[in-house]
Amino acid sequence: MNKLTPVEYLAQLHAGRANSHESVESVLDSLDFMSFPGSVAATTPEHLQNASDAAQRVHGELSPPQAAAGKNGNSSPAATCGDPSEAVAARGPGEKNDSYLAELFDRVNSLLGDQSGEEAAFVPRAPATLEEAGLTEDDLERLILKFLLTKGASSGRRICQQVKLGFGIVEPLLKQWKYEQLLELRNSAEIGDYVYAITDLGRERAKRYSEECTYFGAAPVQLRDYLIAMERQSIAKQSVREEELKKAFADLLIAPTMLDKLGPAINSGRGMFLFGEPGNGKTSIAERVTACFGSTIWIPRALGIDGDIMRLFDPGVHELVEDQREDGLFDLSGVDQRWVRIVRPTVIAGGELTMSELEVTQNMLTHICESPLQLKSNCGTLVIDDFGRQTMPVDQLLNRWIVPLEKRYDFLNMPSGKKIQVPFDQLIIFSTNLEPKDLVDGAFLRRIPYKIEVPDPTREHFVKLFEIMAPKFGMTFESSAVDYLIQTHYERVNRPFRACQPRDLLLQVRNYCVYKQIPKKMSPAAFDFAVENYFSVM
Repeated sequence: MNKLTPVEYLAQLHAGRANSHESVESVLDSLDFMSFPGSVAATTPEHLQNASDAAQRVHGELSPPQAAAGKNGNSSPAATCGDPSEAVAARGPGEKNDSYLAELFDRVNSLLGDQSGEEAAFVPRAPATLEEAGLTEDDLERLILKFLLTKGASSGRRICQQVKLGFGIVEPLLKQWKYEQLLELRNSAEIGDYVYAITDLGRERAKRYSEECTYFGAAPVQLRDYLIAMERQSIAKQSVREEELKKAFADLLIAPTMLDKLGPAINSGRGMFLFGEPGNGKTSIAERVTACFGSTIWIPRALGIDGDIMRLFDPGVHELVEDQREDGLFDLSGVDQRWVRIVRPTVIAGGELTMSELEVTQNMLTHICESPLQLKSNCGTLVIDDFGRQTMPVDQLLNRWIVPLEKRYDFLNMPSGKKIQVPFDQLIIFSTNLEPKDLVDGAFLRRIPYKIEVPDPTREHFVKLFEIMAPKFGMTFESSAVDYLIQTHYERVNRPFRACQPRDLLLQVRNYCVYKQIPKKMSPAAFDFAVENYFSVM
């Protein structure tokens, strides 16, 4: 019988194959306990012992002889758990076996983590060998020697945490480098580990490596693995329903007709123009679009491309999802720690956007490459705010993106001279106060299929905004004062409503009340003061 991994066996349980005529003993024999993630030698006996104990606890505690043996230390782990099938052989067929399988199922699930839902669509699995990781011994030598050059000395497991690879991959190399006199042992560490220090020979080699590139973080992921991950997590494969859209925009006062326009545009996964007068919430709408998908993705910390190291994970734009399963001496999640789980990204670039931010840039001192904005926003949303007000000409930006928008892929030039093809897989939103037809030509407009105007709020919405914002400034809503404001300072002078004005005016009212040492309250006098300041040059 072919051995099954725990994941494969769990899949069979879900499919109902565990209810077949096979005995529990034969099913357990088919389960490959050695394929649990983590350090097999250190963890497998404990897992098997727990499985054996679980079987005995299905209908009660350990029997007295077994409990006594465990207490007095007269039975070794090997004797206790050498054959997991013995743990249930005495329980008999039928519902007892089913109970044991249910408990074993829970135990395996706790070790592997939850494999259900969207996360199961793509999870980077920890490599077992250098070949699976797409790395060479030279790659790790460069990273680890540079790390020890800075650190001085470190345990083997701390080195593994630094490069984000398993102990089984790194430990043989550490021993090899000790033999080559690049490293030396300082003292022992926990569970058969040692503290390694760099030698003079290793220090000279590390300095030479640092002149080429100072990076010594997580081992890089190969480009081909990144391309596979992006294809499986593509935003084009996501869809948004009306209820999900309403939930994402629950904190905004937005008309149902606007949501009906946004929904199909988001589901297109391509791009849209948001245009309208300043202050009506275009940026706020763009920021909430990615939340509609309500999912997370995995991205590499860094990419290795023919000797160049390119950082992809950026804490400034990526929201990391903490995973408690990584805590502890052993990582039992089975996840490749060179990857990070993030909320689908929303990258916003405003008037400060320059052409260099759309290309791979290399720090001339560290020789570390930084990925462009469109690569950081893959599988998410890229917002170009205040489009048309960038320092570079609009035509230059359009010419840079006209092919990626059509083909859904982009070409990047590496410092080595190599040109690579990468996905251009994001919902791109151009937010502008100007008319799109005045900014770009028809060829570009054709590649942005949705043009959505964000209109001025109605009087009803304008009043509602005051009602929503008043408690946030410590005030109670006064309808008579708001009516005075609208009649005197809007309708009488034909001033249009803007969605940002209730917040801005209430802020001035609050500051006025604090200065006058009067209760924070909407009043005609306070609104007169606020309007005079706010609209003095508008």
